[in-house]
Amino acid sequence: MRVYLFLITLTFIALTSTTQAQKGFIVGAVNDQTTGELLPGVRVMVKNQKIGAYSDLDGAFKINVAEGTYDLVVTYMGYDTLEMKEVNVLSNQTTTLALMNLKSETSDFDEVIVKAKRKTNTENAILSLKQKSSKMIDGMSSAKFKKTGDSDAGAAMRRIPGVSLSDGKYIFIRGIGDRYSKTLLNGLEVPGLDPDRNTVQMDLFPTKMINNIVVYKTASADLPADYAGGLIDVTLNSAATEKTRSISFGTAYNPNYHFKSNYLTYDKSGADALGFGAGSREIPAVNNIPFFAETIADPDGAEAKRYKEILSSFNPNLAAMEANSLMDVSIGANVGDNFKKEKYTIGYNFNMNYKNETKFYEDALYSRYGLSNDRNTTELEVRELQEGNYGENEVLLSGMLGVSLNTDKSSYNFNLLHLQNGNSTAGIFDYENTDQGAVFSGFQHNLEYAQRSLTNAILSGKHRIKDGDWNLSWSSSSSLSSIDNPDIRFTRYEIRNDGSYNIGTESGFPERIWRELNEFNTSAKADIERKLKLFGNDGLLKFGAVQSYKKRDYTIRSFSINVRNVELTGDPNELFAEENLWPYNGDISKGTTFETPFIPVNPNQFESSVMSSGAYALTEISPSERLKLIFGIRSEYYSQRYTGRDQLGNNVLNNDVVLDELGFFPSLNMVYSVSEKQNIRISYGKTTARPSFKELSYSEILDPITGRTFIGGLFRDANDLLGVEYWDGNLVSTDIHNFDLRWEIFHGRGQTFSISGFYKMFNNPIEVVQFATQAGAFQPRNVGDGTVLGLEIEGRQSLEFISKKLSNFKLAVNVTLTESQIKLSATEYESRVNNARNGQVIDEYRDMAGQAPWIINGGFEYTGDKGFAKNLNAGIYYNVQGETLLYSGITDRPDIYTVPFHGINMNVSKRFGKKEQFNAGVMLKNVLNAKKEAVYKSFEAEDQYFYSLRQGTTISLKMSYNF
Repeated sequence: MRVYLFLITLTFIALTSTTQAQKGFIVGAVNDQTTGELLPGVRVMVKNQKIGAYSDLDGAFKINVAEGTYDLVVTYMGYDTLEMKEVNVLSNQTTTLALMNLKSETSDFDEVIVKAKRKTNTENAILSLKQKSSKMIDGMSSAKFKKTGDSDAGAAMRRIPGVSLSDGKYIFIRGIGDRYSKTLLNGLEVPGLDPDRNTVQMDLFPTKMINNIVVYKTASADLPADYAGGLIDVTLNSAATEKTRSISFGTAYNPNYHFKSNYLTYDKSGADALGFGAGSREIPAVNNIPFFAETIADPDGAEAKRYKEILSSFNPNLAAMEANSLMDVSIGANVGDNFKKEKYTIGYNFNMNYKNETKFYEDALYSRYGLSNDRNTTELEVRELQEGNYGENEVLLSGMLGVSLNTDKSSYNFNLLHLQNGNSTAGIFDYENTDQGAVFSGFQHNLEYAQRSLTNAILSGKHRIKDGDWNLSWSSSSSLSSIDNPDIRFTRYEIRNDGSYNIGTESGFPERIWRELNEFNTSAKADIERKLKLFGNDGLLKFGAVQSYKKRDYTIRSFSINVRNVELTGDPNELFAEENLWPYNGDISKGTTFETPFIPVNPNQFESSVMSSGAYALTEISPSERLKLIFGIRSEYYSQRYTGRDQLGNNVLNNDVVLDELGFFPSLNMVYSVSEKQNIRISYGKTTARPSFKELSYSEILDPITGRTFIGGLFRDANDLLGVEYWDGNLVSTDIHNFDLRWEIFHGRGQTFSISGFYKMFNNPIEVVQFATQAGAFQPRNVGDGTVLGLEIEGRQSLEFISKKLSNFKLAVNVTLTESQIKLSATEYESRVNNARNGQVIDEYRDMAGQAPWIINGGFEYTGDKGFAKNLNAGIYYNVQGETLLYSGITDRPDIYTVPFHGINMNVSKRFGKKEQFNAGVMLKNVLNAKKEAVYKSFEAEDQYFYSLRQGTTISLKMSYNF
């Protein structure tokens, strides 16, 4: 609370600061006369005086001068010089200039060096930010979103150098898994909605809501310490700069997904269409649930009556059914305006989007393989095989309100965001099992629904004190998020040799599962900057503080279903048919019954909370005009508490501290300007990676579709009979030392080339590995220390250097190459040696899980400016990452690797109409019809599928109208 009082005090200081008398302001904005794109880094000087400013990343500038009349000189690389005559300024008033249009010239001149605020919505502005930042960054602007046609942040981020995605949602930076990435929203932490991941699902954010995305690849004291691959800061749209009204509509078709008569679904409520389907799938009871043993003793008693009441309350539908699948559809609307008053400007922006998508995976394959007991046999043995079809319907409803208030000295922004997501899945799979003495064939039906929501409110402010020598920025954020999986329904039949059906211990009993996750997250921070003159050059002192608190409640309630002495037909709906419920025809030995393993004590329920406080200080000095040094130190105190128990009740925690650490994280960034177009950057920073709520728990979470189970990191994994302990249950944070080197050159007009090298040392890295003593289970653990050595190459180049006729074409390519290694722990090394094939040599190192060995992103774009081609944008984009270790093997379980997915997307869009009020676009996704696959790999063995999904090619059509 002390930090909050500190922030409030700073805010009131800023609000009560007085303006300097006898001075006024000149404000304006600069854009490209041809494209209309706002220009950052434009130098605006008062003629014959050493007074001026540089335009920020919205193209805006502000100059503080004494009362009088002035001439302004406007210069920018690649543009003609512009002069503004006789600009009148009155004391304590603001003179607002008309929009300045700069005209391109035929040759470039030297580029100026500027510092700018981190806020942008143009592609040039992102490059300007990249050049002038003291950190190594990459990014993407809203202008780029329009060119690429990406509808959500996840799809857009594939085009950022060194970035790749898993499942189209989760970010990998420089090939490093999403564990080592962190997501901020307007500079503050937001909770993730998927308990299986450490990062936010980027596909939840429509690009219409986003102003820009910036990826920080090096550490700095003013950034959170818990990342290594990269930190992603998503900046939401603030208030509109002018009156705007727009609507949009889109649709998409995939021959694999849509208009399929065998698409699988199940009965749903009308609320599913808006992402609020959890209300129609409520749990029959959470308390006062009798045990079956109590009811059978007195089948006519009160306990039996209550038991029958609960039994009859279950939704009887357990079978997936076939139906026709429809095309995807999306709609959106935006309203915004800006009002200029004498002493302030106020604006707003309101955005709503709706998206309904359908997917259908035919011949989806999930399997489990293992090593033979015969060490002379290299081929893998199938243990479990699951193949079939499943359909998925996903809805995303989102809304955002942004309000801003700007004065001469201060700016205030408020953003309110809500995301509502619903996902229903239905599948039918053939199933074969040959593991652990159980050999049988059968089939299964899976019905699932997930409802996710996020509500976030952010209030922020920026204040200039003493003519900008001091700057204060502050922000506060609160979020409520939830994910509900109501009534997950899993039913598997065994088909016996005589053709009859059976449900029992061998096939696994049917289950009805309710999962609830609720998380509250609040954070606040303040940053103070002081401009200095050191060594005759501009310098900076910056310090700040941050505090956050988050709390998660997670509960799993599972009903195990038993079908007693009832003749089965193979239709899952028969299980809860009224005539088959216990007692069947009055016979207490027959009928469908249930057991409740969450009664009286639920081992799959926990509460966990984190309190984190941080403070930092950094200084930026320039010993010479070309050299900039940024030194910083950050301190973070992190305390995580846990309430819960293991499955057997041997370990019971009651708000106990499970992770408590005080860390110090130094950083150094050096920028040497070889010329005004070239930089050499050297960076070092210490960072960390901490286990998530779910990882630092005793929970066991089943994925019924894949049949795989997640096991919390607090569990031991040991074979006590053999005296082997694979994991001790002591999960700790990872320490990372990061070293970076980059050479970069900026040609102007959106062109750049850079080469980067990086080296990372991991102490106690966390990986999800296969659980040795439970088949089909996976657990997060600390593994042996590791390193990553990498090279990044990026280029963005106009083809004008070949011919003037090609000036409208641009080529963008970025390649990341890495070499990673993890030193095997003694237990892992011994396990691999004991299960090695004859002739196989076990190395003491292996690949790091989640680390791609290479990533390639490429794009070829066309932007038209004349005739029919005016406002025409077209592009083709390619993305692929190399074979990546997904899960490391142990005992007789081989390593699992992802298969490279060669993604090619194409899009064409055009603005048209008298006022260019219409925009139409076409996009092709996954042109090569690539599959999403992962395989088991072992010594001299043929690769075998871990999973395989056919995603097909999608064609999307979009239309928008501005009025």
